[in-house]
Amino acid sequence: MCLKDDGGHRVLLSISSPSRGNTSFVVVEQDLSIPGMGGFFLNVVRGLMCFSRRKKARIYNPSTKQLLTLPAIKSDIVAQQGQTKHHPRYYIGHDPVSDQYKLVCTVAISSLLPRLGNLKSEHWVFALEAGGSWKKVVPLENYRHHAPSTEGRSTSGSVVRYMAWPDNYNCVVVSFDIRSEQLTIIPVPREIHLDEVVPAVTMMADLIEYGGKIAIFYHTNLKDEGSADLWVLEDTGKSEWSKKTLVLQPCQRHLVEDIELIVKGTTQDGKVILAPVEMHSRFYILYYNLQSNDLRKVEIKGVPDSWFDKECYFDLNSMDKSESFIYLET
Repeated sequence: MCLKDDGGHRVLLSISSPSRGNTSFVVVEQDLSIPGMGGFFLNVVRGLMCFSRRKKARIYNPSTKQLLTLPAIKSDIVAQQGQTKHHPRYYIGHDPVSDQYKLVCTVAISSLLPRLGNLKSEHWVFALEAGGSWKKVVPLENYRHHAPSTEGRSTSGSVVRYMAWPDNYNCVVVSFDIRSEQLTIIPVPREIHLDEVVPAVTMMADLIEYGGKIAIFYHTNLKDEGSADLWVLEDTGKSEWSKKTLVLQPCQRHLVEDIELIVKGTTQDGKVILAPVEMHSRFYILYYNLQSNDLRKVEIKGVPDSWFDKECYFDLNSMDKSESFIYLET
């Protein structure tokens, strides 16, 4: 769990998994922070954490306490007057065949008004090895320029995936194969966000894995109506999606009323992790079991007192404790 306040203070905490005997809380086990570690948009793969800070990617190994800052990218696209450059997004993946770790970065610029107008994007890849450097990715002919979803998470592994917007009204899933370094753009059905005025601004949805498949958990209506939609990509080649609507049990509606929630990934057994957008005096998460349609509140105990009663950025990701030590070298 990563916390960051408005003053720039950061802390990285490891938390336990809910025990079988008591599933109502988890406990902070240790502080994994080191100076200069922090940043935004935490993602994890096989024991390595990836942050971005001051537009640079940082790789952190909590087992060895190694911190590696990668060089800045010299992008080929430059924001002109009336344009804005979106915060670069870094994603980490691992190729099990070559046992190689790579980072992929998406850089995008667009006009200020209209939002996402004249959008241009490019991608860079960095192999974590001695002498590694940023290399520009050559997109395929059907490539669509896009901006990564503001609050979208990624799925990491041998293929990195994230949600993105080519414009304000069409959503896509971007897939990057770590081994071949090829990008694939998968259209998302517009039926997902038909009721949204400007979907790129108002839609609350995130990318998850469900039953070994890519899925989108759409929860815009969870707060007011107690319902969510699960869209599962059944056929990647044909871009065929299936839909399943979930309605909360009446006795669990109070857990989501008057609270803005955001997806913080999934547990190793497939439960969706939801957390309040803002945390002030209590730290907790919600586990949503999509199979049994059961929502459970889990309190996080042991957070240092200095983090209470103030606004903070909160991120959470799971890590397999059995991962072997990795030495970082470039």
